[in-house]
Amino acid sequence: MRKRNTVLYIAASLDGYIAAEDESLDWLLNVEGDGDNGFSKFYDTVDTILMGRKTYDWIMKHEASDFPYKGKECYVFSRTQHESTDDVTFINSNAAEFAENLKSTPGKNIWLVGGGILIDTFLKHNAVDKIIINIAPIILGGGIPLFQSNDLQTRLSLKKIRRYNQFAELHYEVLKNQVNNAK
Repeated sequence: MRKRNTVLYIAASLDGYIAAEDESLDWLLNVEGDGDNGFSKFYDTVDTILMGRKTYDWIMKHEASDFPYKGKECYVFSRTQHESTDDVTFINSNAAEFAENLKSTPGKNIWLVGGGILIDTFLKHNAVDKIIINIAPIILGGGIPLFQSNDLQTRLSLKKIRRYNQFAELHYEVLKNQVNNAK
């Protein structure tokens, strides 16, 4: 049986931020794209969604009318105990170990939504297979970084580049034997 891929699919500013200092995404919504910038096509390739609790809280605050990922298995990682809902299952165990177990079950790709701390955990544990980043043509100068500052080096192989009007979408494969700590 072929293992499922864990795919980090995310948008970032040119200088590597996924949100402004105040957690706002207004800068992202003001960039002219092309339709949904390929999101629907990507979304059809996944049946499972992983995110951190802060990302979940942001979604619930800004999408309160309707949970946007209905019909997909959705797991939210939190350091504290939370009651699961009809839409999400809260996990407070080892995120990377949980993901590895999930990858060995049948299904489509697994979408690692974010945030930065969860992404860092997955990268440190070699649990990300592909990275798709939509780069927005803006320099924020600060905010919530896509990647945490640490001693981790992860080698990637560029597989594809797409343009959606002002967005540049970069597709990378994570080179598994190339993840190590910098010295």
